[in-house]
Amino acid sequence: MKILQSLINLLYPRVCSACGNLLLEGEETVCTTCRFLLPKTGYENNPNNPLAQNFFGQIPFNAVSAEYFFSKSGKVQHLIHGLKYNHCRENGIFLGQEIGKSLLKAADYQGIDYLIPIPLHPKKEKIRGYNQSHVIAEGISEIMNIPIAEHCLVRTVFTDTQTKKSREERWDNVKEIFEVINPSEITGKHVLLIDDVLTTGATLMSAGRALLQVEKIKISVVTAACASN
Repeated sequence: MKILQSLINLLYPRVCSACGNLLLEGEETVCTTCRFLLPKTGYENNPNNPLAQNFFGQIPFNAVSAEYFFSKSGKVQHLIHGLKYNHCRENGIFLGQEIGKSLLKAADYQGIDYLIPIPLHPKKEKIRGYNQSHVIAEGISEIMNIPIAEHCLVRTVFTDTQTKKSREERWDNVKEIFEVINPSEITGKHVLLIDDVLTTGATLMSAGRALLQVEKIKISVVTAACASN
């Protein structure tokens, strides 16, 4: 069996999704060096962090954080890009697991009842093959042992990609595109809203406003990455 695995590794070498170097025996998805060097924000332990401040006075999120900083062509961006466009689901599981490890020790993220990944429109999910935010949620669920609310938040409008839009265009692109179904499932619950990247916050704001229609709901937010300052 080891000989067969060695042959497979020779023909299809396993490389780190962050840096592209060969993975050593015992390493999975991201090499040990990158796991140590990926730029964590530490925002989960700072209630007044810059991401949370973006929403002050606009929407009452309980807590807002991102696990990593990303920069153009950086290692975190490689992980996100692979997850979204190259069918590297393992990247999302890794990111979710790292988020879960951080949130387990964060006071503002205790007592969460459900994980709610930002949904894709069914058409876009069919094209991509999966929802990247849901894959990240799967990783978080593994670590925190919190169920994913599968059918509570849906995207009702198909929108263009946000990537090359201005701040104003991003806001217009995601206005009133989400709807809550089965609200009784999350009434009075503390939910964790999950996305891959936080830029302007427009998508999270839109989803948060939809969720706030649910009685006595408490919403915290986490993303895999955010832009470095």
